[in-house]
Amino acid sequence: MSTTRPSARPLLLPALREVYDAFVREADALPALPAALQAEVWTSTQLGGLEAAAPHEQGRRAALGDLIGRLSAAGTPGARAFLRALAAIGPEVGRRAAGKAADALRDVPAASWEDALGRVVPGQAWLIQEGPLDGDRLVCEFRYAGAGTAGMHALAVRLTYGGAPSEVVVVGDVAALMTAARQAMQAELCVVQPYGTADAGARLRTALNGAEPVPADCYPALALARHRASLLP
Repeated sequence: MSTTRPSARPLLLPALREVYDAFVREADALPALPAALQAEVWTSTQLGGLEAAAPHEQGRRAALGDLIGRLSAAGTPGARAFLRALAAIGPEVGRRAAGKAADALRDVPAASWEDALGRVVPGQAWLIQEGPLDGDRLVCEFRYAGAGTAGMHALAVRLTYGGAPSEVVVVGDVAALMTAARQAMQAELCVVQPYGTADAGARLRTALNGAEPVPADCYPALALARHRASLLP
């Protein structure tokens, strides 16, 4: 049975109409991405651009609501995939609305990785200290539930001595990252040691959810980093 989509609601921020429409067009490429991790990274990048451009929290919420509405009205496979990713790893204030909008597109083809979105479990955490002026770098490993080592990745966040994030990246090749870190440790360029996941989670949530703006190059990974940090004990 076909599903009738609701008409697009009036935009709260109509000046951003072209921005939302660009997101809808770019989402056409989303279902062709190979796995959930790439889809989540893509989604986080889009959200980072939206957050960086929003002047305040109220504006961010309005823009997110507008985007969900435009994706719902578009009703394309890319729009459905984007909505599913928003429901899985997007800001908590919009997850329920994004999920309901995606549910309304049940007759639209789903991406092959849709069910894996956001379903990750934490693994080992590491503390890397590279020098007296570099602060701490926290590296937290994650795996997709039931997928073994496929899609294993890490969240790597460098914190200043004041606890603010200065670098936020998602690393797909965890083995290469840790090999490089251990080689640097052998060369006495840094210290690498296991770190409690509860301690890592507390520090990351404080840093990533703070009121202060983060450096511009942190925004692309910020939404995904917040999701992963929320899963730590």
